[in-house]
Amino acid sequence: MRQTSIPLPAQHALRKLGRDLSLARRKRGISTSDMAARLFVSRDTLWRLERGDPGVSFGTVATAAFILRLHDRLANLASPGSDELALTLDERRVPQRIRRPRS
Repeated sequence: MRQTSIPLPAQHALRKLGRDLSLARRKRGISTSDMAARLFVSRDTLWRLERGDPGVSFGTVATAAFILRLHDRLANLASPGSDELALTLDERRVPQRIRRPRS
């Protein structure tokens, strides 16, 4: 993998995503040649995707998720209902007391 300015935790997440996509492909019995053809990419690009290379286009990742029938998970990646940090921040912003306006 080439040197990037991507934070280390993001690099780890991409590598895990690549490994998971590779495992999903293999569990479905799809060869690298067939998967690459369905993605309209070279086998080298598929291998880069499965290694978590950040240079692979997001469109290729999304198409791979679709082929493997995992696109619903991708669609909910940043869902507000499962964004724990945002939910925590929302809770902190709730006032302790509600004061009635003076008349």
